[in-house]
Amino acid sequence: MITVENVYKAYGTGESKNQVLKGVSLHIVDQDFVVILGASGSGKSTLLHVISGLEPADDGEICYDARNISSMSDRELTAFRKDYIGYIFQQYFLLPNLTVDKNVRMGADLAGNRAYRKMMEAVGLADKRNKYPHELSGGEQQRVAVARALAKMPKVLYLDEPTGALDEQTGRQVLDYIMKLKGKLGFTMVMVTHNQNIADMAHTVICMNSGKIVEQYQNNQPKSAYEIAW
Repeated sequence: MITVENVYKAYGTGESKNQVLKGVSLHIVDQDFVVILGASGSGKSTLLHVISGLEPADDGEICYDARNISSMSDRELTAFRKDYIGYIFQQYFLLPNLTVDKNVRMGADLAGNRAYRKMMEAVGLADKRNKYPHELSGGEQQRVAVARALAKMPKVLYLDEPTGALDEQTGRQVLDYIMKLKGKLGFTMVMVTHNQNIADMAHTVICMNSGKIVEQYQNNQPKSAYEIAW
């Protein structure tokens, strides 16, 4: 269970201070798939960064079961992210001088996962492991990012616009891979997206506006990546 209580986050100081999160509270149950929707500037990406421990909140509490990450030191928070969190960005952030195999192994080494090549196979990269990022398509690079994040064996996977730079066919394929791995591995998943149709895949949908949650609802019959509109 992830519990977020009355979280605030601002950037800047004085007259230029921008209050991005304004007392956000929510609960995420284990193995849930949560989609966070909102217009640009609504605070959805900032919320993702704060919940995942990438950025500190200015006020409020964020707890993973009984562990309050808001009170952790930098060293404790780094260890927590290493053990608990996987992150997939819209930009792939692959190391260009490393092969697919070595990029994925970076994540695996954090968890001591020697079976990381099974993750590469699961996302369809078994025949690409000796390729370099510039030799791959956008969809293939995103799948490397997926495999690298999941090779850590995270308990929670955060995704920030993971299909934003992909065409429809590739976007559906990447989402399908992720959902199959979620079903197999049982991790919790929280995704920020501008594509409202992807919300039809989620169990829980959170809508944000001006730094606040304005709506939250459950999908009783989530759709697959190939059933949603695009």
